[in-house]
Amino acid sequence: MTAAVIDLAGVSKRYWKIKERSLLRSLVPIGGPNRSELWALRDIDLRIGKGETVGIIGQNGAGKSTLLRLLAGVSQPTAGTLAIRGRIAPLLSVGVGFHLEMTGRENVFVNGMLLGLGRSEIKARFDEIVAFAGLADFIDTPVKFYSSGMFMRLGFSVAVQVEPDVLLVDEVLAVGDVAFQMRCLNRMRDLQRAGTTIVFVSHHLHAIHLLCPRTVVVHHGRIDFDGATEAGIARYHQLLSTPDDQDPDAPVQVLHRELLNGAGTAAEDVEQSQELTYVLRVRFVEPVEGPGVNFRVVSEDGSLAYSMQTVIGERWRRYDAGDEAEVRVRFRPRLGGGGTFHLSVDITDHVATILATDLDGPSFYVPPLYGVGGPADLECSIALDGAPRTNFTWNRIEGGPIAELPAIVDGPATELPALEGGSGR
Repeated sequence: MTAAVIDLAGVSKRYWKIKERSLLRSLVPIGGPNRSELWALRDIDLRIGKGETVGIIGQNGAGKSTLLRLLAGVSQPTAGTLAIRGRIAPLLSVGVGFHLEMTGRENVFVNGMLLGLGRSEIKARFDEIVAFAGLADFIDTPVKFYSSGMFMRLGFSVAVQVEPDVLLVDEVLAVGDVAFQMRCLNRMRDLQRAGTTIVFVSHHLHAIHLLCPRTVVVHHGRIDFDGATEAGIARYHQLLSTPDDQDPDAPVQVLHRELLNGAGTAAEDVEQSQELTYVLRVRFVEPVEGPGVNFRVVSEDGSLAYSMQTVIGERWRRYDAGDEAEVRVRFRPRLGGGGTFHLSVDITDHVATILATDLDGPSFYVPPLYGVGGPADLECSIALDGAPRTNFTWNRIEGGPIAELPAIVDGPATELPALEGGSGR
């Protein structure tokens, strides 16, 4: 690694959480302590070299924004040492550093000077700042009337014009339209080529993948992973897939779930069109005739990318209380636009009444196919205890466009190898 521009050793950050707020408790200190410790970060060791671009990802509350505030000097560590070398341009959250009663023009000058530019330098770059933000019609309006997107656009425009040694960015792509998001990414690439060190916090994993060769995963206030971005995204998805407690009264319980690649091992780095198999082991708490499965692939914005329903209306097999079954969903992630996707299933009876919904399936990241967008056919098939339970297929010319609309055919679309089942009859 090159000489460290950012160096953290044993850094921890503690906050105090107030247990109870009341006037009586404030005036009369009765009872036990009224506060407890909350460690947002614990024992962080992190070195980032000059010119590196590092993505920081993790679940909400993991400590990502706290880490960025420490780097920006907004907050001080409770323990450990932190050193940053060079001019820092922080873009932490909407409205930070803005005076609400001032106009956009006045805030450009105030923010520019806070970041180390002289008045003459700001005047020379003013038109470019406003043009990049796309706020020419609102630059003399008080910023208290700005939307969150307008705040972020103006703040980012000022920060990148400072030509910083270190750029700290927290969720800049969470607001603003697609055109501005693309301008942000292109501008950050320009800064990369100029040798700027960038620390980029985002839930937008596609942007992390495009921009950051290195990714740090923060989990429960600690660094869980630090390395290549694709492996970091895979680790993040493993953490997301940790199951929550199930409803003990549900008629079907999920015992086990895993996503496998074509070799039968855990799928970590997922590629477009590779064969995947989602495996669930379920237990029936109540007798069920002809159980079925509704399989869904959901994109990171919550929209449905794909679904497949097993055959409806057939009492094909009975499962008694206590019986177990294995569900295997084989598919290919032909998701041209790429992104992060999450798997979920419903377990139903023979007339598609939902008995259980499992939302704790794994997530996976698929890199985009450049020039391609939108979800596509996954060649999905579902088997329950080795019996194929889907009868939908796409008629397709191999290597060419779809020849016909999807058709329902007699019998299963694909014969799957026999699988070991449970004790159902």
